[in-house]
Amino acid sequence: MSFGRPSRRRFTLLAATAVAGALTLTACGDGNTAQGGGNTNFVTGKGGISRVAKAERPNAPKLQGESLDGKPLDLADYKGKVVVLNVWGSWCGPCRLEAKYFAKVSEETADQGVQFIGINTRDAQKDPAINFEKDYGITYPSYFDPIGKLILRFPKGTVNPKAIPSTVVVDREGKIAARTLQPLDAEQLREMIDPIIAEK
Repeated sequence: MSFGRPSRRRFTLLAATAVAGALTLTACGDGNTAQGGGNTNFVTGKGGISRVAKAERPNAPKLQGESLDGKPLDLADYKGKVVVLNVWGSWCGPCRLEAKYFAKVSEETADQGVQFIGINTRDAQKDPAINFEKDYGITYPSYFDPIGKLILRFPKGTVNPKAIPSTVVVDREGKIAARTLQPLDAEQLREMIDPIIAEK
């Protein structure tokens, strides 16, 4: 038996395993360690919900793409509404936990000028994501963003969602007003969006 240096193949395998593990934790963690860089102007309150003062809010990025049902989807079409953007994947356990709450609150707030939009990411095919929406009663549209191109459009140092799930609230003027990098229940979600709904 030899106790010499490990083979190159074994070293490569160990390195690949470590990288894959790190990506898995980043892809579907609790969001507590994911942070954007730079000066965000966000103030984080209880429950990990961060808000930014109205006068200091950055513009939301231009998000144009295709929905899971193959239709064009453009964030700009919803200016004048409060928009709740939720980054999710069908493979993500915390996303499954929060999905029923998002479906419920999206229906409760629809007549208050609130539009929910999903950003489905890292699902290589549409079918698992479409089935996820059916299973959890989600009726609002979701971008199909398998490699995360739309997520990269968020300005660095403001939101830049690194955790999945993440939620970003855009105010009626098209500016980023709040974010969280963790799953939410119905009460936390209402706590996040109700102050923005109440704004005049």
